[in-house]
Amino acid sequence: MPSALVLIANGTEEMEFTIVYDTLVRAGVKCTSALITPSGSGEAEPGAAQCSRGVRIVPDISQSQLNASGADEYDAIIIPGGMKGAETMSQSPFVQSLVKDFYDKGKRVGMICAELCVNRYSCRENVQLPHQPLTSHPSVKEHLDKDFDYREDAVVVSGNLITSDLISLGTAFPFAFALVESLCGAQKRSEIISPMVFPSGTPL
Repeated sequence: MPSALVLIANGTEEMEFTIVYDTLVRAGVKCTSALITPSGSGEAEPGAAQCSRGVRIVPDISQSQLNASGADEYDAIIIPGGMKGAETMSQSPFVQSLVKDFYDKGKRVGMICAELCVNRYSCRENVQLPHQPLTSHPSVKEHLDKDFDYREDAVVVSGNLITSDLISLGTAFPFAFALVESLCGAQKRSEIISPMVFPSGTPL
């Protein structure tokens, strides 16, 4: 069974977190959510993360319970957006180390919306992502053009890096489906889309 580590922090966009988490679970991916805190310490048991619209979500584990070599335990790491949460994660040496570990070991790295924008310096200088196709929120295209091949697509898959622009919250679903296909195959992607009964013509 594939497994995924889904990070969350205060200020994470709740729909980006829950849509991705729920969709992966529907595909049979074992998901673990981890609370990232600015101090990096965290409690033995995680408290609730207050998301960008005030929804409170209780993660499975706290940062203190998370192994620094997480790539040995999970097949993917997913980092949702939401500006405040993205700032917390992008400024965390622990998260930077996690992302680098996953990427270097060929594990899937998924970033959506503001997370990649805020994290661009960390990705380039610390995680050292190579020049490659990616996308993020269009408001920061000019900041990404120099170091990456910026694409104006809802979802961009470049090797083991999967990114989404999230021009609207609806692109969280195509992002989640791209993760499912990468982890479980195209057939599983089709299997889970059908019971969700999207309106005809919905771009997925």
